[in-house]
Amino acid sequence: MDFPQYQPDKALYTPLTDDELSDLDDFLSELDNDAAMNIEALDGYLSAQLLSPLPLSDKPGAEWMSPVWGGGDPFPSGKQRKKIALLLLRHVHSLSVQWTSKQDEWEPIFSVAEEGEQQLVDAEDWCTGFMIGVDQDGEAWTPLFDHVKTAAALAPIALLGGDESQLSAEDQEKLTDLHWRDALSREVPEGVLTLWTLRSQAE
Repeated sequence: MDFPQYQPDKALYTPLTDDELSDLDDFLSELDNDAAMNIEALDGYLSAQLLSPLPLSDKPGAEWMSPVWGGGDPFPSGKQRKKIALLLLRHVHSLSVQWTSKQDEWEPIFSVAEEGEQQLVDAEDWCTGFMIGVDQDGEAWTPLFDHVKTAAALAPIALLGGDESQLSAEDQEKLTDLHWRDALSREVPEGVLTLWTLRSQAE
């Protein structure tokens, strides 16, 4: 099954509309596959693909796209397969453009819950998707978790989206506090932009 590769130099900046994001969300939520991502995990996963030390443009499309829907071929037609692939490519490219020159337009897809008049942000699904992307290129990511600056930027993502069994009892306890999760979630966007800046400087 062939999918197009990511070619940032040939892509136009056309962010997904709310309707297109909704179509993508509907497609994923209707899949009979527990391994399929939701729209929040997808956003985090694609972010990790862009931030990976291994360039996304060097990866075959099928290699990085298929985990989004949990593998296999869930498409009833080639037309729908192409539609979903193009939506993923556009979203990835939009992230790249926004992080580079339109940071005020970027808003990661996080869960938001109402508690009275307060909005509590929960980036767990987004971070889980991000960590799935990290695990794909685990060896390449290892130095980033060891370096002081990149490790600090990755810390809230790893806490919210990593393997909870590897966390200390204290951190596991903190994760039950919705306000602590909210504070941690709000650190994620700054960490992502830090990682992008450092990656761009290294190129």
